[in-house]
Amino acid sequence: MSLNDWIKELEQRGVTSFSFQQVRCEFHERTEKSLKTDIKRLVSARRIENVYKGFYVIIPIQYQLKGIVPPSYYINELMEHLGKPYYVGLLSAAAIYGASHQRTMITQIVTTGPRTRTSNRNSLLDWNYRQQIPKELIETRNGEMGRIYYSSAELTATDLIQFASHVGGYQRAATVIAELVDTIDINKIRTVLQHTTATTVQRLGYLLDNILFEKDMADALYGMLKEKVGYFNAVTMSPGHPASDSPESNRWRVDMNIDIEIDYAFPNGV
Repeated sequence: MSLNDWIKELEQRGVTSFSFQQVRCEFHERTEKSLKTDIKRLVSARRIENVYKGFYVIIPIQYQLKGIVPPSYYINELMEHLGKPYYVGLLSAAAIYGASHQRTMITQIVTTGPRTRTSNRNSLLDWNYRQQIPKELIETRNGEMGRIYYSSAELTATDLIQFASHVGGYQRAATVIAELVDTIDINKIRTVLQHTTATTVQRLGYLLDNILFEKDMADALYGMLKEKVGYFNAVTMSPGHPASDSPESNRWRVDMNIDIEIDYAFPNGV
């Protein structure tokens, strides 16, 4: 059996991906060099795509013209291959909730460490890391090939602040949060507080209070954070910028050292 025939057999069984280790086990009588040559030929022919080092996706017919498969098609299988928990987060999760104003062309993934250099090979995946995946804050939906895990609206909002450098900065984060506020259940924020830093919540609270003017939500968040930590350490809104000469006096103890203006020019004209 040729490698291409083996791949056809996988397709017939409903299998959409495989690893190089599987190929070596199946074709143990062949040399590694010859197998890699065959794989390279099949990649060039847009029969398969190397989406991660040693992990391949069989390209379905609807994607063969471009030769690129969207991560939503294989992300579950890839993360199972890596043996790591994950969720689709940040701008990609916000888009699921309808916050498409700042839609990104890549899929943003949040997983646990350690970080791997090979993850940078796939330009369609943006990797973000946290110590633990808060399972109680993860939602699921049907993807093209099975379930996809993504962050709750509440976790998405705090992640946009925590990983602001991965979404284009705090202004872009604030603009997306403005689109998310109607889907946020403030009662669920208490759970989020167990999985994020106080400084992240301070910055989120300041934005809700003074930029988005969501007074009720800001009040509830303030009470929860005060109950958890008691005293707030002073922080700048953007750690990458110098502190302002005249920091504001506010209950969040956030020095607003950058300018933020919410862009409400939504693409649908609303």
